[in-house]
Amino acid sequence: MIKVYLVEDQGLVLGAVAALLSLDISIEVIGQAANGQIAMQEIPQLKPDIVLSDIEMPIMTGIELAEQLRDKCPEIKVVIMTTFSRAGYIRRSMAAGVKGFVLKEAPSDSLIATLKKVMAGQKVIDSELALNALEDSDPLSDKERKALKLAGDGLKTSDIAEKLYLSEGTVRNYLSDAIAKLNAINRVDAARIAKQKGWL
Repeated sequence: MIKVYLVEDQGLVLGAVAALLSLDISIEVIGQAANGQIAMQEIPQLKPDIVLSDIEMPIMTGIELAEQLRDKCPEIKVVIMTTFSRAGYIRRSMAAGVKGFVLKEAPSDSLIATLKKVMAGQKVIDSELALNALEDSDPLSDKERKALKLAGDGLKTSDIAEKLYLSEGTVRNYLSDAIAKLNAINRVDAARIAKQKGWL
């Protein structure tokens, strides 16, 4: 019996995945949480074989949860389910010791097969995610890149807007999009990431 702990902030998705996994006689869902912080309070006591977690969640993300589990409960395997096929997510997750990735839109039998393969000691990455990770192409638009470069130089939103002949609201949107695409903490972090990759 594979003991699985689920972590997902969307209640409907959490319930659906739990119901789906419960249909397989070799899998038992032993716990559920809406974010990584709650999960970390329960997982050490419940001792699941696999933690199946979403990436983007409030308070503590799936990647942050994987990092904590790697350090505190290294025997527990982590599988990430996501709707985002971003290269940055995969690279960070691999560094955190994640053993498998599956897209949420994948067929149900694919998810169950992934859990069984991971339990057997294999690493499993959805082919679409793997291809995106290999490509690691520049996700920034030209305008996002210009705004991010100026932000990285320390300019305020109003100064960037003036230099690019745009409204402050538009500049904020460009910077917000760039931060999201690069999975960064803020505009300075996004500029640092883009610079490291040679995108600025």
